[in-house]
Amino acid sequence: MVRILLLSLLLPLGAIAADPPRRTPAVPGARVYFISPADGETVGSPVTVRFGLSGMGVAPAGIQLDKTGHHHLLVDAKAAPAPDQPIPMDDQHRHFGGGQTEVELVLAPGRHTLQLLLADYLHVPHDPPLMSAPIKITVK
Repeated sequence: MVRILLLSLLLPLGAIAADPPRRTPAVPGARVYFISPADGETVGSPVTVRFGLSGMGVAPAGIQLDKTGHHHLLVDAKAAPAPDQPIPMDDQHRHFGGGQTEVELVLAPGRHTLQLLLADYLHVPHDPPLMSAPIKITVK
């Protein structure tokens, strides 16, 4: 009897954990973009990367505020992350959950592709996703 009671209490928790996170709506017309460097620019390392955002605000990860998100920088990523899942955290998916709007990025010499992706307080991309155009830079 106790076992059935425990299972009935835990079952809803398992169902909640299995549900994908709800996506936060993007503000129509909002956009994320690079302030610097410019597409095609040749830079030294470390390179200062400045993030731009219009139509929405920046808030740290974990803070749920309407019409906000925080930046993620995709570095040489082969594909965009799944739009309905938290963005992975690795060398190709850099998180700026503190609300940062720039970074000093150390990159190896050569060509690199950078792209910005805004995500909500749970690191899930907005609906629709707010992604910058990718830029290509060369590190000397």
